[in-house]
This record gives sequence, structure tokens and C-alpha cells, in this order.
Amino acid sequence: MKRIVSYKRLFFIFFSIVAVGCLSALSAVAAPQAGPDGMAFYEKPSTIPATHGTLIRYRTSTSVPPGGPSCYSWTIMYASQDALGQPNVVTGTVLVPKSLYNYGLTARPIISYAVGTHGLAQSWAPSIQLENGTDYENSNINAALNMGYAVLVTDNPGYTNGDVPSYMVGKAQGKAVLDIVTAALQIPNISLKSYAKVGIWGYSQGGQSAAWAGQLQSTYASGIKLAGVAAGGVPAELFAVGEYLDGNNGSSFLLETCIGLNSQYPDEILLYDRINSSGAEAIDRGLSMGVFEALFAFMNTPLSNFTKYGENSDEIFSIPEIAAVVNAQELGKTKIKVPVFLYHGTGDEFIPLEQALNLKEKYCSLGVNTSYMVYPGEHITTQFQAAPQVLAWLKDRFNGKIAISTCKTSNPRPVSTANPVDGDFLFSLDNWTLDGTIKLKTLMTKVVLPEGSTFSAETNMTNNTITGGMSIPEFSYYIYAFGMLPLQVTLKIVPAGPMTGTASLDNNGILHINGHVYADIYLKEAGELGIGIPFSLKTKTPVDFPIVFDGPVSSLGDGSLTFTGTTTFPDMVENGIIINALFSSLMSGPGQEFTFTVTPPAPIKW
Repeated sequence: MKRIVSYKRLFFIFFSIVAVGCLSALSAVAAPQAGPDGMAFYEKPSTIPATHGTLIRYRTSTSVPPGGPSCYSWTIMYASQDALGQPNVVTGTVLVPKSLYNYGLTARPIISYAVGTHGLAQSWAPSIQLENGTDYENSNINAALNMGYAVLVTDNPGYTNGDVPSYMVGKAQGKAVLDIVTAALQIPNISLKSYAKVGIWGYSQGGQSAAWAGQLQSTYASGIKLAGVAAGGVPAELFAVGEYLDGNNGSSFLLETCIGLNSQYPDEILLYDRINSSGAEAIDRGLSMGVFEALFAFMNTPLSNFTKYGENSDEIFSIPEIAAVVNAQELGKTKIKVPVFLYHGTGDEFIPLEQALNLKEKYCSLGVNTSYMVYPGEHITTQFQAAPQVLAWLKDRFNGKIAISTCKTSNPRPVSTANPVDGDFLFSLDNWTLDGTIKLKTLMTKVVLPEGSTFSAETNMTNNTITGGMSIPEFSYYIYAFGMLPLQVTLKIVPAGPMTGTASLDNNGILHINGHVYADIYLKEAGELGIGIPFSLKTKTPVDFPIVFDGPVSSLGDGSLTFTGTTTFPDMVENGIIINALFSSLMSGPGQEFTFTVTPPAPIKW
């Protein structure tokens, strides 16, 4: 009996040693590792963890966008799955504000931010752009960070060394958006909580990713406490989007889509079997470009230029195996179990409005709590103009407020106001709100432009020209000079011809505007002067307001499109003659400072 007991003890000891050894080995494999500097970080591991959402490696970074709050920041690599359920590796960025979150919730909310098109070149991966401080979506990311939220930004699949991004493969992108949340929680000593509420936000390609993440979450990542999904500019039906892009302003996105779909579905797309020599060259170029360089390089180039037998997008997408792949990207077939906020620009020149409106109707028919908002601008403007509404909507979801659906709206169906998309790339600012001040140097008076002031411009990005002007209602203000009582005067600023100049968007997403607005300024007495000298004056020649801007393209929508400068006011005359030398000397001369800020018109619900 004693011998039997001893054998049992030996067996137990042996089993315990083996078990502990196995667990230790597993822990060694599963534990995330501090990653190397430079591009070695983007080298895929020889073995991919089988569990999606596993953090593979991390490193601290300097990825907080310029002007953002002080944050803890990491670049990470994590395990995910492709559209076919096979393990893959994705990189991304984790940003957590250092300030305490004080909105009354038990845990800091998390936003998984799905980026728009960045281009297929690895150097344009969001994690690399963020670390360089040059990501064109910095404005939106900062807006979320300034709300106190943690912001997680996936690169999307395919930005690891030697890979090709699976651009526009919705299911793979959606999984990457979800898995970065799980992975971020595994960063050692991170302050984020597994029970934190999560919001998903994306636009354009990111809108597709966000919507797919919402559709997948309940079955793929049910442990995530999803509170809401905000998706804008969504390419929900690739057949319609491809037709809209083919041979038009957004042709580059169609080329990139073909490359991206082939990356995930090479046996169905057979890309290199279907192209000619020009197509092979275009693919090589596309793989080396960022989004803005590709936009202008392939603008208005039809897909038929690249296909073996001159087929257009309709013919290519009608090939049964390709049609099956394209159909697999369609959104609106699966219910999202949390509230959804959709939005789109009526002037969108890249993603057709109608198919995006169809997505709302599909979700509504599935019983999804859906709200929709349309903006008056085009694609880029809407991406950044919508940020305040998106973040206000997400804040309500984090705070547990009931989302108000617009599924039963009585408002008329929105219609596209897009410029023609089959010629020059036109960008319109139609009666944008103009806020501004003019600081009169001698009077040391700041004149505030009245409500109702607008700025309009027609920008041709193909030939880099801009035309337009300002419209400013007549208004009154008070001046103080030489100890006199306040004098109420009426001011009119009247265009003396159209604004002219140049405008361009460079390969790094920086907008450059250099123009001139010429205006006559009229000044007359509005109240009693008290010294018996009524007057009605105007500038002898028009005032030249230089309209100069160099800044990120996000400024078109985020309220920071501001023109500042100084100008010279010519002598004030009456009937061409300097009669009132006093007021001419007070109003005229160099060094008159001005600041003009222009913002898009307000959105409407649908």
C-alpha cells in the first residue's frame, strides 16, 4: 500500500512539473514582447498566434498628433484574421491621454478609429504617418483625444514588411478594427479597462471598416463593450462605387481596390492575368504611392487602359468569380446590434451618395437604430466637418443616452450636388460662413464682420486655379478717436472684382492657397457726429486682401481654414476728392490687420 502511494506521489509530482513547464512555455509564446526600433518592428513573426486580438509586440512611440494633449503612445503589432478566417498580422497605434478621465464614467471610453484611404505604400501606414506627425487625419484624432478618450488606430492589414494591403476588403478591415481593442488591453501597465465602453468611428474606407466591424462584433468580438458605430462616406456597394470612379476624378481608388481585392482573393481576381503592360506599370506605381500622389497620378484614367482586352469596370466586375468577391464586400446584410450614425456629403465626388442612402434603408429594414446626417460639402470637407457631431453622438452613447433614429424621417431624400466627376477636379466652397475681424491700425479698433457674411470659391485642382469672393452685409460699428464720444458709422465692403489666385494639394495632403480679394470700402455717418460734419467716404482704390493659406487639407472642414494678413487702406475720398482729411487719416495707411475664417454650411438630418 505504501509503495502504491509513493508511485501516486511520484506521478503527481511528475505531472505537476510537466504542467508547469507547459504553462511556462505557453506564457513565453503568448506574452507580448517589446519591439525593435525602425522598420524591423514591421517584420512579421515566424508564427502567428492562433487567437485573434493577441498582442505580439509593442513599443513606445511619439505618435500624438501635433497640438494634441499629452498622451501615452504605443505602436503595436497584433494578431487578427483576414476575410477568409485565416490568421494575419496587423500593426497600429494606441493613444491614451495622460489626464484623468473625469466625465463620471468608471472607465475611460475607447474609440477604435478606422482611417480613410492612405495609399498602398508602406510609408503611408497610419502608424508611420502618426509617428512622423504627418497623418492627414490628425485633426479628427486630436478631437477625440481632447474629449479624454483613448484612441486606437489600426493600420489595416497589409502594411507589414513585404505585404500588400488588402484595401477595401471589408471583413478583414472590420476585424482589424475590433482586434486592436483586445490587443491594446494587453500592453503592460496600460490604464485601459476591459469593461470600458467602445465606440467605432471611420470615414470613407474607414466608414466601410467601421460598418463591417459593427456587423461582425457580436459574433467575432463579443467581449468588447460596443456602445455605437459612426460611419461616414461609406462605400457600401462596390459595384456602384466602381462605376462612379472608373475614368473619373477618383480613378486611383478603383485601381487600388483592384490591387487590394487581389491581395485577399488572388485565385478569383487573377489580377496579373487580366492586365496589359500599362496595367503592370500602374500597379507598381500604385504600390509606391500615398493617397494624394495616386489621386492626381491616375485621375480620369479609365480601367480599360490597364486591362488585357480593354474591359471597363462593369465588364471586369461582371466576371462571375470577381462578382462574387465584390458582392462579398456589400454592407447592410447583417444587423448591427448597437446604434449607428451614418453621414455623407451631398457633393461627394468619390463615393456616390445614392448607394450610401441605400445603406441607411437596409439597416433600418433590419431594425438597426440608425441616424443619418447629410453635409453640403464634398468628400474631404465632410470627413472633418462631421467630427463635432460624431463625437457628440458618441459621447451620448458612452453616457447611456438613448439614440434617436431617423429611420422614419419625413425629410425629402437628399440628392447629389457633386460637381462633374469626369473632367477637371473641381472643389467648390458655396456660400461658406465667413467670420472675420479687421483691426484698424490708427484707430486701434477691431471691426467684427457681421452675421450673414459668406465666402465662395471655385477651386480647380487640375489646373491649380481659384476664383471667388466675399459677400458682406452692410453693418454698423463704433469708433473712438482723439477723445471724441463714440461715433457710430456704417461700413460696406463691396467686391471690386472676383478673387483670383492659385490653389493646390500636394502629395503630403497640404493645401496651398495664394489669392487676392479686392474690395471697395464705404464709410458713412450712421449717428449724429455732433460737430456738424456729415460724411460719406470710400477708398480711392480697392483694398487688396491677400488670401494665403498653407496647411493640412483637414482645414477645409474642421474650422481652421483661416486667412490672416495685413493690407493697406488707400485714402478715403468723397466723389474722388479727399474732403474729410480727418477720417482719411484715421482709416487709411498700411498695417491694417485682418483675419478671415471660413467654415462649411451646417448639415441636416435625414
